[in-house]
Amino acid sequence: MNKKAKKTLFIILPIALGVFLIWYFLSKLTSEDKNAILDSFKSANYWWVVLSLFLGVLSHLSRAYRWQFLLEPLGYKPKFANSTMTVLIAYLLNLAIPRSGEIARATAISKYENIPFEKAFGTIVAERISDVIMLLSIIGLAFVLQADLIREKLFSDPSSMVQKIVFLAIGIVIIVLFYRYIKKSKNTFFIKVKNFINGLIEGAASIFKMKKKWAFIFHTVFIWLMYVLMFYAVTFAIPETSNLPFEAIVVGFVVGALSMALTNGGLGTYPVFVAGALILYNIDDNPARAFGWIMWTAQTLMVLLFGGLSFLFLPIYNRNKV
Repeated sequence: MNKKAKKTLFIILPIALGVFLIWYFLSKLTSEDKNAILDSFKSANYWWVVLSLFLGVLSHLSRAYRWQFLLEPLGYKPKFANSTMTVLIAYLLNLAIPRSGEIARATAISKYENIPFEKAFGTIVAERISDVIMLLSIIGLAFVLQADLIREKLFSDPSSMVQKIVFLAIGIVIIVLFYRYIKKSKNTFFIKVKNFINGLIEGAASIFKMKKKWAFIFHTVFIWLMYVLMFYAVTFAIPETSNLPFEAIVVGFVVGALSMALTNGGLGTYPVFVAGALILYNIDDNPARAFGWIMWTAQTLMVLLFGGLSFLFLPIYNRNKV
């Protein structure tokens, strides 16, 4: 398969998967289910959704401001408006083609702020490393919060406890051997995995060498706190989800965040996966599904609106530079 065909598949497959999942989801619903979900949409308190979107806007503004901490040591201080609009454009383009937004963001800031593309793109990669670390931290928190549930599932039957401990020990041995193999392997795939892990470690270390490292760390935590609060705010929009425990919020958020990687902007995956997570916490199927769709629709419309406006106004704002 040539590079052009691979690139086309890379663009089409996530969209096709998302469309298929939407079709599959709808095909499994009875007329009563559809009516129940529509009723949840109609009865939802959308002021909580508006609050969620406001928190989302704050996260985008913080991301644009945080970017300047990475560009400043390189000798560049772009206008905050340009940083903000290029960030929003990146989110918009990622809905169509995964990761195209990062390239467009670096290209746009290069054009309007005279920052070399490779330097701008390098700072975006550094940003992504910090975001991956935050996501992994929240995933770790989800596991800690669900320790009792995991323990219950693993050790509910005392007679099989020894067997499970043996399997756990074998698993640890396999992980250790796999890690050692990766370190010594010359295989292209494993080299990429090793480089990715090393990149995370080096990226994390470089943050602490930054001149304004604490400001950068503050905004990184703030961005992800806003993401979680966006999710939390929408739970109050539907009566059935308004009393979810904290661990359910964290698990639902993590599942939703991971689903975003499967399709463009979580198309088809986000509502289904989030609903599945909430159902584990005794939320009825239809309110859980309605929550997933309300959350995903609100986020997507926000990106379409502000990303589209940024796409239009960025060249107008910089008309004297063109």
